[in-house]
Amino acid sequence: MKKKIWTSDFIVEGPNSILVKKTGHRIRLDFHLLHDIFTWFTFFFFAQAWRIQRALSGHKRPKIAFAPDQPRPWYLIWPVLHVAGARIVKDSEDADIIMQFDDSTESSTPTTIGHSKHAKTVNFECTDISKSRVAEAFERAAGYGLGVDPETYTGMIVDKSEINAAHDGRIIAGPIPRVEGRAYQRLVDNEIPGGLVEDLRTCTVNGEPSLVFIKRRPLSRRFLNENTEVFIKNPQDVFSKDELDVIRAFTKEIKLDWGGVDVLRDAKDGRIFIVDANKTDMGPPVALPLGQKLRATRRLAKAFADQFAP
Repeated sequence: MKKKIWTSDFIVEGPNSILVKKTGHRIRLDFHLLHDIFTWFTFFFFAQAWRIQRALSGHKRPKIAFAPDQPRPWYLIWPVLHVAGARIVKDSEDADIIMQFDDSTESSTPTTIGHSKHAKTVNFECTDISKSRVAEAFERAAGYGLGVDPETYTGMIVDKSEINAAHDGRIIAGPIPRVEGRAYQRLVDNEIPGGLVEDLRTCTVNGEPSLVFIKRRPLSRRFLNENTEVFIKNPQDVFSKDELDVIRAFTKEIKLDWGGVDVLRDAKDGRIFIVDANKTDMGPPVALPLGQKLRATRRLAKAFADQFAP
C-alpha cells in the first residue's frame, strides 16, 4: 500500500465542485465547507499533540494495519487509534490488529489476509452496507421492518441511493415505480420541537454501543449532513435495554466490528429504526464543541483498546 498525500483523494472539477475519487461523490466548495475545514483543523491540532505525546512517552502500543486503504486524519478511527496508543504498520504479519478500511458500499477485500494467529481482525466480514442490506439486517434484529416495496406501499416513502454516504434522500408518496440502485424505506418521523430533526449516531466497538452523537438540523435539511447542534450522550441514557440489544443484534447481523449506525426514533410510536451503517465514518462531527470532541475521542479510544487490544 503506497502512502499518498491527502490531496490525491480529490479532484477539483471547477470553481465550486470537488470530486471524491473513492466514492464518486461531489462536494460543493463554498463558505460552509471552508468553515468546516477550519474547524476540523483545530481538532486535528489536538489529535496530533496526542499522537506525539504517546510516541514520546514510550507507551507500549498495539500495532494496527489497514487494508485495502489507510484512513486519512478526517476519519474517526484515526484520532481514536492514536489516543489509544496504537501504531500504524504496513506489514499485516507484524500487526496486532488488522482492520478492513474501504469506503465502498460493497467491499471486495479478501476476508483472509496474512497475519499472526494472535492478531485481531476487524470488519473483514462486513462486506455490504447498502441501504437494502441495512433494512434487511434491521428487520431481523428488531422484528419489525423499515424497508418497503415502493410499488405496493401506500404512504410516505424515503427514496435514497443504495451507496454509502450519498445524502440524497427524498420523500415521495407511494406507490411509485421501483428504480434500479435506489432503496425504499418507510418515513420515520424523527422531528422534535423547534422544527428540527434528530439523528442518534451510535458508535459501536466490537458490536457494543459505546457513544451516541445526538445530531440535530432543520427539517428542511433532513437528509443532509449539515448539523446545527451536536452533543454526546451515553448509550444507556438514550436507549432502553431492549433497544441496546437490538443495536447489538444488528451489528452482529451485518458483521460490523467497528463503525457507526444511524438510529432514528419515531415520534409517533417511540420505536427506534436503524437506517444506515458506516464502517469508515468520519468525525467527530464538525458541529460538536471542541471539548466534547476531545471527550468523545478519549472515550472511544478506551473502548477500542479494551475491545481490540486488552
